[in-house]
Amino acid sequence: GRFGVTALAAPGMDEDEALALAAAVEGDSEHAIARGIRESAETRKLVLPEVHGFEAIQGRGATAHSDSGRIYVGGPRLLEMLQISLPERLAHFEKQASGKGHSVVHMMRAQHDGSHPEAVASFALADLIRPESREAVTQLHQLGVKVAMLTGDSSAVAKTVADELGIDTYFAEVLPENKDAKVSELQRQGMTVAMVGDGVNDAPALTRADIGIAIGSGTDVAVESAGIILVRSNPLDVVKIIALSRASYRKMIQNLVWAAGYNVVALPLAAGVLAPVGILLSPAVGAILMSLSTIIVAINAQLLRRVKL
Repeated sequence: GRFGVTALAAPGMDEDEALALAAAVEGDSEHAIARGIRESAETRKLVLPEVHGFEAIQGRGATAHSDSGRIYVGGPRLLEMLQISLPERLAHFEKQASGKGHSVVHMMRAQHDGSHPEAVASFALADLIRPESREAVTQLHQLGVKVAMLTGDSSAVAKTVADELGIDTYFAEVLPENKDAKVSELQRQGMTVAMVGDGVNDAPALTRADIGIAIGSGTDVAVESAGIILVRSNPLDVVKIIALSRASYRKMIQNLVWAAGYNVVALPLAAGVLAPVGILLSPAVGAILMSLSTIIVAINAQLLRRVKL
């Protein structure tokens, strides 16, 4: 799905000012939540202040410098890194938003050298689930495929999304560097894992998985790490990949059985095994029958075009 800001709290600041500043800091971030904040600012037609010195903090958020100091935007792990706690009003806001299954990110302001950070605003974002995501999970289940979700969000948010979509397993609060470990965990359980991702943080997991599937609109690193690239950002295409691969495998088996069976019969005939009873194939007939085998296999393979995806 796509994230969108549903509510925000900014004690002592104008809400539009807080959202514009957060959007400016997240201007160079490729994270889905960052895109949600930027799009919400665009929807409100806010003018973003100038920031510089952008830096992504892996698995925690982002930071940049503005005229008012150094600004941080991120989740609970960023609060832990900065060793600060939320003021009462923002803590209450976070509790309410998390209870609704929303993701919450905070904005902190510090001196230009990073000292004396304090939380100044919080944003609640809902993962706006696309209808095709729910349909994709349903169709994957019909194919006998289990669905797991890896997310850096809290357990409450992950559970809400998993319950709504019917996802079998979810891993919450996963740091980027631990995503490939979760893939390995599933593989140790005897599962063949296909990983779908689009971000820089997904690259190790895409490489670790048995099948890496990258969203075409994702980062270059993710695309390079995957074995399959989805041209469209449509989760239903994952279902089509599995359906097409299974159909291709069935055709391979059919052609193998046909070719083996055909040759088991045709080769002895061509060798003259029935010559004692008066049946002898000329070289020309043998060549025709051999070509016929190749033609039948090719026609059967072409029938893949009729598979409905």
